[in-house]
Amino acid sequence: MRSITKTFPGVTALAEVSLDVRRGEIHAICGENGAGKSTLMKVLSGVHPAGSYDGEIVLDDEPARFAGIRDSESRGVVIIHQELALVPHLSIAENIFLGHERRGRFGLVDWAATNREAAALLAEVGLEESPTTPVGRLGVGKQQLVEIVKAMAKDVRLLILDEPTAALNDTDSAHLLDLLRRFRERGVTAIIISHKLDEVVGIADRTTVIRDGRTVETFTIADEPAPRDRIIRGMVGRDLASFYPERTSRPGEEILRLEDWTVRHPTQDRLVVEKASLTVRAGEVVGIAGLMGAGRTELAMSVFGRSYGRDVSGRVAVRGREVSTRTVSEAIDAGIAYVTEDRKHYGLNLIDDVRHNISAAGLSRLSRRGWVDGDEEGRVAERFRQDLNIRTSGVTRAVNTLSGGNQQKVVLAKWLFTEPDVLILDEPTRGIDVGAKYEIYTIINQLVADGKGVLVISSELPELLGTCDRIYTLSAGRITGEVAVADATQEGLMALMTEETGAAA
Repeated sequence: MRSITKTFPGVTALAEVSLDVRRGEIHAICGENGAGKSTLMKVLSGVHPAGSYDGEIVLDDEPARFAGIRDSESRGVVIIHQELALVPHLSIAENIFLGHERRGRFGLVDWAATNREAAALLAEVGLEESPTTPVGRLGVGKQQLVEIVKAMAKDVRLLILDEPTAALNDTDSAHLLDLLRRFRERGVTAIIISHKLDEVVGIADRTTVIRDGRTVETFTIADEPAPRDRIIRGMVGRDLASFYPERTSRPGEEILRLEDWTVRHPTQDRLVVEKASLTVRAGEVVGIAGLMGAGRTELAMSVFGRSYGRDVSGRVAVRGREVSTRTVSEAIDAGIAYVTEDRKHYGLNLIDDVRHNISAAGLSRLSRRGWVDGDEEGRVAERFRQDLNIRTSGVTRAVNTLSGGNQQKVVLAKWLFTEPDVLILDEPTRGIDVGAKYEIYTIINQLVADGKGVLVISSELPELLGTCDRIYTLSAGRITGEVAVADATQEGLMALMTEETGAAA
């Protein structure tokens, strides 16, 4: 890709970006949210067709001008977006061959051939599922493998993966990366966009760093003694002396107490949280560590207005007073706020603007006699835009035009506007870059400095160790330990996270 320039109304997303990828290598593209990584790959894959950008693409020494996705796929270029493009109610086989069905006599679909070919492809990636299984029944890790199989069915030569492991647990991530290594051995070229820098260092042959829509540099991972540090310097334009801003811990009075909290699965006869008890003090960051399926998110959602589960029991106290959190409104009134792990589905209205998203949870603060004061709403949104450094041209911009890190700040602003006593953050830095993470950590520090209590749920143990004062471990729905960060190690936490609890059904 030579001198690629791509503009949108009022925004230059890419400016003279160049990229060269060698046959049979895994090439990583790194950069902060909004740097232009995904836009560059959309240009390469034909999502942004030829004529909508300046510059040229050369594939196997021949000019490539893709009019759309079908055009690029015919040349073996396949992109897998971060938001998986699968139809949940169709079978695995139907999803694999959707748009290029296996046909038999009279142009009808040959289902025997479809399922037979799908089974062979599934075996190649180690996915032990029937081709007739509806995709909606699969976990995210297996759905990601189905996307890989779809690419294989199109005779992929250049595979583009945008944040392929962002929503995967460690086991599924490792399996996917091993699969990419096997593809490399077969001569398949891969371009991977990832914010997980340890993952990049572990799998990529070379990496290209992009900052503010421009190419910073390309280098070979094996030639660099400290590749992670070099990537960070290129991404943010400076060294990050510490990944986590320093904070002096001064816990005060108890601000949240949860006692004997028990939650049953909404459709199955089993407990997902059993007799969980924890406390958070004012000016304190408390973490919850647990493996996928341990009940972390279920615990948080059930506390916040019983947004998850049934037969919820237990007690919640805020500042020493027992409160009811049976509905989201009651939870908000009690001083509790919850930032979901899935900002796109549950945290934001993506087609609405920044202003309305920020005010959504606190409209009562802006209304009089049932009418919202639009001027005050705009002033509030602008204040949060400046305070949280939300990078957007204005608060009337649609949220779906913002980068992931800035969308996360909008979700934070929405709940900070309700002035909670306790803020529950579920995977607060998932899918955002190292610079935006640092800004989120800084916001957390400011909240506890102002006397708030913060409860952080994270799959990244280094993040919990770097930001929290205390950490609770959760296994199979039960609290298995409480450790002060000064005494905590990743190994010790993992031992508690995998402890057999014998939770009742």
